[in-house]
Amino acid sequence: MHRVVPLKVHYYGTPVVLVSSTNPDGTTNLAPMSSAWWLGQNAMLGLGASSRTTHNLLRTGEGVLNLAPADLVDHVDRLALLTGSPDLSPHKRETGYRYEPRKFEAAGLTRQRSELVAPERVAECPIQLECRVTGHYPIDSASTTAQAIHVEVLRAHVADSVRLPGSDHIDPQAWDPLIMKFCDYFGDGRPLVPSRLAAGWRMPGRLEESPTA
Repeated sequence: MHRVVPLKVHYYGTPVVLVSSTNPDGTTNLAPMSSAWWLGQNAMLGLGASSRTTHNLLRTGEGVLNLAPADLVDHVDRLALLTGSPDLSPHKRETGYRYEPRKFEAAGLTRQRSELVAPERVAECPIQLECRVTGHYPIDSASTTAQAIHVEVLRAHVADSVRLPGSDHIDPQAWDPLIMKFCDYFGDGRPLVPSRLAAGWRMPGRLEESPTA
């Protein structure tokens, strides 16, 4: 039986993307997000209007989408409550965010120079998409203040480990994306580690720390 439910969150499960963008001082900011979809050589990113990543993408017109595999979950989770902006909103302070300018080091990830854009890639991500911004659209409602940012993929870097041999295609059996579903992490359909973001947002039904953790 179906019931009418006033859902507060529509977060049904999408791949986690580590977005590289260029800060005003020329350094690379790195932030996880999971509101993205692709069509052809285009992607649409849903990002909070006040985030450092949003400001960087709109200011510079370029970025890198590093697609995170499930086995990077611990590294991604270290970024969950970090922000590249020194000015934290009251909501972010209450949620538990803190300012961290060196995101790669905080997450234990490796910088890799890009070829067509300034922001660095994440070496550990087997799929890296260098992109340029081609449009953006405000989303302003009672529940959300965000930007839908349209990017075009300029160049895709794919590790041999997830490529079908002798082809220009991803092997869907080799590629195991990290999925965020209602603020918790999943890989290959299974729950992974508890999420700091779910804890900060006080999400019901979240994965709990094991007694031995």
